[in-house]
Amino acid sequence: MAQAIAARPAAQKQEAIVSPLAPAAFPDLPVIAGVEFATAEAGIKYKGRTDVMLARLAPGTSIAGVFTRSSTRAASILDCQAKLAGRQDQTQGAAIIVNSGNANAFTGKHGQDAVSRVTGAVAEALRIPAERVFSSSTGVIGEPLPVARITDVIDRTVAALDQGGIAEAARAIMTTDTFAKGASAEIETDKGPIHIAGIAKGSGMIAPDMATMLVYIFTDARIAAEQLQAMLSQEVEDSFNAITVDSDTSTSDAVILAATGRSPAPEIRDADSGLGRKFQAALRGVMLDLAQQVVKDGEGATKFVEIRVTGATSRADAHKVAMAIANSPLVKTAIAGEDANWGRVVMAVGKSGATADRDRLTIRFGDMVLAENGWRAPGYDEAAASAYMKRDHLLLSVDLGLGEASRTVWTCDLTHRYIDINADYRS
Repeated sequence: MAQAIAARPAAQKQEAIVSPLAPAAFPDLPVIAGVEFATAEAGIKYKGRTDVMLARLAPGTSIAGVFTRSSTRAASILDCQAKLAGRQDQTQGAAIIVNSGNANAFTGKHGQDAVSRVTGAVAEALRIPAERVFSSSTGVIGEPLPVARITDVIDRTVAALDQGGIAEAARAIMTTDTFAKGASAEIETDKGPIHIAGIAKGSGMIAPDMATMLVYIFTDARIAAEQLQAMLSQEVEDSFNAITVDSDTSTSDAVILAATGRSPAPEIRDADSGLGRKFQAALRGVMLDLAQQVVKDGEGATKFVEIRVTGATSRADAHKVAMAIANSPLVKTAIAGEDANWGRVVMAVGKSGATADRDRLTIRFGDMVLAENGWRAPGYDEAAASAYMKRDHLLLSVDLGLGEASRTVWTCDLTHRYIDINADYRS
């Protein structure tokens, strides 16, 4: 028994595994005028890789953010929220500083002091107000942030700032991620294009509540902070608030959106204008792309799953049902085992708390009807359903048959590798 226990960590500490759902390569993201990036190795937790990211934003930049509603929010989240609650002085430059390997969460006064020291050092190095420096930390909860390791690399990080460094920035913010995540969009106007580029980290502890993971989106659009915030807050609902990996909401979730105003395109003054609608649609696309990449990198994931709920009496009920299915360990393990066990979907609907009627339910896997009218569908084909479950992209649909409301969310399967990753996370 002792030998088996001793051997287990060695079996888990294998070479890095990239998610089978990962894209072929990191996308070629556009340069966003007014944004520069740099990274550094601070040795916070990881050895031989970058773990600090700095983004410098030009004067005139509008900033918006959405953050976790966790009651145990990290110090960096509280600091960002306080700074964005006030009126922004956009005549000043701004910056975002991120570290991986340590969440600086549940660290009391030390955590607050750590944020002040890190943001203060960045402000001094860039000669901008500390109120315009936004920080994020991701990693282990409850460990004091090694501030000196971060502040010691700030000067050389500033010296390395480069407009083309966004890919390296995406890699520096990773924790258990197996691939760097990026997405972009371009909006054409008569005066010139507007560009959007975003990066994200996230793999586990993913069940959003107003935001999720760490996400940084940059655009050269000219738009006031209030308008930018309204768009971000609206679009988070069907993107970052519509994914789940493991039903756990992080202490450190943040989505920050920065608009430098350096595009030659007209200013976006009204979300309902033609340009406003085009920009919001493009922003929505980038956010959804990043959100779905997080699911595809779910810890141990081998299947990307869309859960589509229709026929609910309200959108809230549709959301309850969708998330009950998406978060069910029994549903997720059946998917991992390629078992077309639609009975587990029935169970999840029933436990969701939403209004449901057994005899009005219709359950589909892909385009196959598996159950309807309170019973297994007459044309149910076990072999066809089992064959469908071997795909790496799956669609599970539930029609409640009660109303017009709907909701779509995305999740992944639950494999033994999820246990392996999280059992060894702090070691």
